This record gives sequence, C-alpha cells and structure tokens, in this order.
Amino acid sequence: MKRIFLFTALATFSWKALATEKDLVKATLSEVTVYSQGAQLHHKANYTAKVGVTEVSIEGISPYIDPKSIQVKATGNVVILDSKYVLYYPQPTQVTEDGVPLKIRRSISVLEDSLSSWAFDIQEIDDEIGVLNATKYIISNNGSMKGTGKVNDSIQLLKSAVDYYALKMNEINKKLLVLQRKKATKVNAKKEMEARLEELRNYQNGNGLNVENNKAIPRVVITLSSNEVVTGKLSFSYVVSQAGWTPLYDLRSDSSTGKINLTYKAQVHQNSGLDWNDIRLNISTNNPYANKTKPELNPWYIDYQAAYGRKLQEVAVCSGTNAGMINTQAMNMGYSFTQKDLGEALTAANFTTVVQMLIAAEFKIDLPYSIPSNNDQHMVLIKQSDLATSFKYYAVPKMDPGVYLVAQMTKLDELQLIPAKANIFFDGSYIGETYIDPTRMEDTLNLSLGKDPNIVVKRTLLKKECKDKVIQDKRERTFAYSIEVRNSKSSPIDIVIQDQIPITQNTDITIESANLAKGRLNERTGVIEWSFNLKPKENKVIDFDYKIRHSKDQEINI
Repeated sequence: MKRIFLFTALATFSWKALATEKDLVKATLSEVTVYSQGAQLHHKANYTAKVGVTEVSIEGISPYIDPKSIQVKATGNVVILDSKYVLYYPQPTQVTEDGVPLKIRRSISVLEDSLSSWAFDIQEIDDEIGVLNATKYIISNNGSMKGTGKVNDSIQLLKSAVDYYALKMNEINKKLLVLQRKKATKVNAKKEMEARLEELRNYQNGNGLNVENNKAIPRVVITLSSNEVVTGKLSFSYVVSQAGWTPLYDLRSDSSTGKINLTYKAQVHQNSGLDWNDIRLNISTNNPYANKTKPELNPWYIDYQAAYGRKLQEVAVCSGTNAGMINTQAMNMGYSFTQKDLGEALTAANFTTVVQMLIAAEFKIDLPYSIPSNNDQHMVLIKQSDLATSFKYYAVPKMDPGVYLVAQMTKLDELQLIPAKANIFFDGSYIGETYIDPTRMEDTLNLSLGKDPNIVVKRTLLKKECKDKVIQDKRERTFAYSIEVRNSKSSPIDIVIQDQIPITQNTDITIESANLAKGRLNERTGVIEWSFNLKPKENKVIDFDYKIRHSKDQEINI
C-alpha cells in the first residue's frame, strides 16, 4: 500500500500545474457597468503587505483590459505607489529531445516500473490460490472422504477423517478469501495505472493531452508601501471594449386606463474573456470611446475670386464638368470657393435606480445577472414608466377612409432615452414597430395605434358645386368637397381631420380658398386641419371649396 500511495503522489504532482506563485492573488468580479460601447469591470481581492514595498500580482482579469483605464483603491494603512498591466508567461518546462517534459517522462517511467512489479505481485497471488485450490481438490476426492476406503469398517477412523476434512477445508477457504481480496485490490490499481500510462503516452505521441499551458496570463500588479505588516482589501476597475448594449422599447397602451407604459430594455452582449456570474449590473448611456474634444473654429478668410478660379468656373459651366471636382482641383492650387451652406408581480424594473450624470445617465440594477463571454444578446430590463399621454383621433379621408388613434407623449427627455426601435402593444395585441428618436427637436412624440372601426369618415366631391368657366384669357375652376364624420362610440372623442388644397410656384396660376369651414390652413404646405370634439353617436359635416385660375391655353395637373 505504501508503494501505491507513493505512485499516486508522484503522478498527481506531475499532472497538476507545476508552478504556483506563493503570493499570487485571485480577483473576484463584483460589478460591471456596461456602456453603449465597452464596459467597466469592477474587481475585489484580498492582500497582505509586508514592511516596505510589496508588489501584489492579481489574476482573474480580462485579457482585453485597457491599461490606461485602471483605477485602484485599498483599505488598510498602506500607500498605493503604482498599478500596471502585465502579461505573465509561465516558465517553460524542461523537455527531452523528443519534446516531452522531463516530469512527464519520469512519470511514464515510474508507471512502467510499477506496472511490472504489480504484474509479479498478482502472479504470486495467483500461484498461492492455485496451490490452495489443488489441496481442496485432493482432500475432496480422497477415498476416505467419498466413503470408498476401508475406513468405513471403523467408526473411529471415519470420525477422524471427517474432522480433518472440516478443519482443512475451513483453513483453505479463509486463505483463499484473503488472497482473492488482495488480488482484486491489485488488479484495480493496475487498471488505473494502465489508464494513466495510456494518457501519458498519448501526450508523448502528440495526441492532444495538454498538461502544460504556457499561454500568457493577464495580470494587474499593484505596488504598495507600508510601515508594518498589513492585510486588507483591494478594489480596482478597468475598461474593456468587447462589450456593449443597445436599447429596445416596448410601448403598451390600455384603452380602459388611457395610459401608455414604456418598458426600457437593454440588449447586453460581452466577449471580455470572463463570464459575468451573479454580478451587479449597471447600464450607462455613456460611450467612453466617443470623441470628448470640443471642436474649434479657425479664422475663415475670404477674398476676391482669382482670375484662374473664374476661368475654372467658366470651363465647368461650358463643359458640364462636375463642380465638386473643379472645386477640389482649385483648392489644391491655392484657390478657395464658398458654398451654401395593477397588483401584478414585481419586475426587474422595480430594482433599478437612475443616477443623473452631467453627460449621461446610469441605471443601477439591484439584481444579480449572469452573462457568459460568448457575445450572445441578453435582455436586461432597465425600467418602466407611465408616460404623460393624451389621445386624439386623426383622419385623412383623401388618402384613407380609416380613422387612426394617435397617442401624443410628452416629457420624453426626462427618461434619458436613446434613439431605438420600439414594439407597440395596444390592449394586449401587438400592433407593430416604430422608432423613437428623442434627439429630434420636438416636444411631443406622436404614436399611431391603428384604426378604430367605430368612427366612420367619408369624403365626397360635390359635383353640383363644382364649376368650370372662362373669363377673358383665364380659366376658373371651382372644386367643392364634403367630409362627414360619425362617432359610433359610447364616449366622446377629440378628432383632427386633415385635407389639403393645391399650392403652386407659378405666378400665372392663382389658388383661392373661398370657404374652409373654419379650418386652419398652412399656407406653406396647403394642409387644412379641423379639430373638434365629437359626442357619442354624433355626426358632423365639413364643406369646403377652392378655386384655381390659370391660362385658358394651358392644362394643369390636378
């Protein structure tokens, strides 16, 4: 048994990582702040500092660390002198001529010797078992034991033979049992050694058993100074670029409550080389890789255009040459040109705290998350908010006979949103997809929720009111329309009806809006809007007309 223990110790020693640094510290990932591009990883570790200067080497960090971003804090009576990122290369193991490490070669030799010795031991046991089995056979087949000898004539001799048989057979069986147990132990040990030897020989033959890994190991080395022996905790962070998140929104509207709920989600991905297991996650709208330098304006000099520059323009006009190419050529020659320029279960959103920052927002999520380093998308719920919303119905009967419910949301700037797609749900049904862009200079976001079949609108051309006549050299045409709206709902609604009159840039064409039924006209676009409240089961009729005057000898595209 001593030999078995000795072999096991040797084999285990040769198979484990052979160089372990005594003062090496393993870091624990505790928190991650994910940016729109990149992430900041926060680690914790324990340390022991001796009197004087101590270098603490920390492993368990990402191999994609940005060394410029390292920040370190420590507890205890120490001074942090320095922190740096290094790559540690394990010392290569001494090898034989065929490229096999010496320790592996020695382990193979030990195994081969042990297996040879084990084979002799097992053979010795087998021999002893054979002798005992032969003895049993002889005793069992003796004539006296079978009752075929002369002892049958003597009761005393028979009794002696039976006693002898029982004594010897019990003695032999006990010895056989001991030997069989001993053999089974040695056979099992021999099988384990043969399996280990097979693995080592596979490694020796280059069949992929990698016991040594000399790949570079990333480390953070922190230099501490102390006047006494101190133990404490280290916390440090750094930025990696192999991570990020993209926003996604869900807009859920309930007609019974008249509210819109916005669910703010983040699709987080990371390939930092470390699995994020049960860590605190923060989502930040900041991008550490975006330009942070304010642009500067240089003096803008103008002068009279040089003769050569005028010549180039004349050539461009006559030949149709691309003006941008001429400008580029002239600038290269020293010339410059100017141009125009309700009682439900809690969700993850209940555990989110928004931290307002000067240039970004950070959402601290008080729930553990696990995100493996495989670049897959993982959905993280940031927050949920009820939006300040008003509802109106819109109809453009010239284009579509349907009446659309539109939600008008305000104060979106308070939610720290990022431009992204949004899924729309109305009364539990998926409506479609829209795009939220908070960077647009508008106070209100209009969100169309679909048609309402309980409101009917109809646009009719009033042929009797339409006229076409010629006055001197002008042709005057009158167009009249009627728009009828009916509210079949059991509740009042606010509705906006849109239509239009034509506009023109030709001074020879005149357009006159004679009757717009109190609608608001946008002179620039020609769009007319009628906004009013419609009671349940109420009808409303809008009549409007306009006139177009143009040369009687010309046709217009109406």
